[in-house]
Amino acid sequence: MKVMIRRAEGALSAYVPKKDLEEPIVEVEHDSLWGGWVRLANGWVLELPAMAEDTHLPITVEARKRAGEE
Repeated sequence: MKVMIRRAEGALSAYVPKKDLEEPIVEVEHDSLWGGWVRLANGWVLELPAMAEDTHLPITVEARKRAGEE
């Protein structure tokens, strides 16, 4: 699914246009953000693609929601 990752007021958030859902990112697997999972405030866990550590935000990426996470 397409997900836009952005930083607003120092906090990361994810916007899923297909669901019209924007949630803060509350936990990340890697400090660099990319190539691991992120947990949203609503409990979803999304797998993000591997990208360069200095990738500029906001950016829209193809993420995958982990099965069974809600």
